[in-house]
Amino acid sequence: MVTDYDSPRKGEEDHESLQALQERVPEPRPGDVLDDADNPDSLEMSGQDLATMELDVIVVPPQADEFTCMSCFLVKHRSQIAKETKAGAFCSECES
Repeated sequence: MVTDYDSPRKGEEDHESLQALQERVPEPRPGDVLDDADNPDSLEMSGQDLATMELDVIVVPPQADEFTCMSCFLVKHRSQIAKETKAGAFCSECES
């Protein structure tokens, strides 16, 4: 669909009512699976208590070819060091 952004915009009287727009949207049918992968904030756990749940996380120590940027605190490859000071190393993205 081609849109001419230079054409005059519709006035208030040209807008469809909210009810008319809602009538054009089909209602979700029971059994339809909604994919919420694009909106992770909408995940609801329906009142489940997760306080007793344990998470297993493996923390890998910094490797010999890595450093932690003292500005953004991200672990990066040593090839991205832009500047080293007494305080530590800074990555090329933070020094730009």
